[in-house]
Amino acid sequence: MKIWSTEHVFSYPWDTVIKAAMRKYPNPMNPNVVGVDVLDRSLDEKGRLHSHRLLSTEWGLPGIVRAILGTSHTQTYVKEHSIVDPEEKKMELCSTNITLTNLISVDERLLYRPHPDNPEVTVLTQEAIITVKGVSLSSYLEGMMARRMSANARKDCSSAVTTSLPNYAS
Repeated sequence: MKIWSTEHVFSYPWDTVIKAAMRKYPNPMNPNVVGVDVLDRSLDEKGRLHSHRLLSTEWGLPGIVRAILGTSHTQTYVKEHSIVDPEEKKMELCSTNITLTNLISVDERLLYRPHPDNPEVTVLTQEAIITVKGVSLSSYLEGMMARRMSANARKDCSSAVTTSLPNYAS
């Protein structure tokens, strides 16, 4: 098991970042997410927006990794649940893979909040637990996946807001 975490500060207010985060895919900086389907979206009695989405992903795995895992299957699906609380100014997003679960599990949590000292900027805390099961070199594969997540997180953070900002100029 590998635990990974990072933090990113956006130079934009919380509401701008949340609008962009809800629309970050498709994203030219991270083409691994090839489809997003909204399964359910509703408001609860406290005015919080709950969204359940299904993400279709395509990961080009190196040949050695496919050989270790014993699969050439690189298309995976991820279920995602998010809660946007406009009163608390908090968005929490949790996701987990629903394919290849006999080999790999990735449980990810993102939390967006205004910076405690400056409400004009937003802090994203991102963490994941990565577990590769039943194969040799699992620790190596978990580390490789954590490095890939880290690289993609930097891409997503740098592009999610900026590529979406023209859509939010209001």
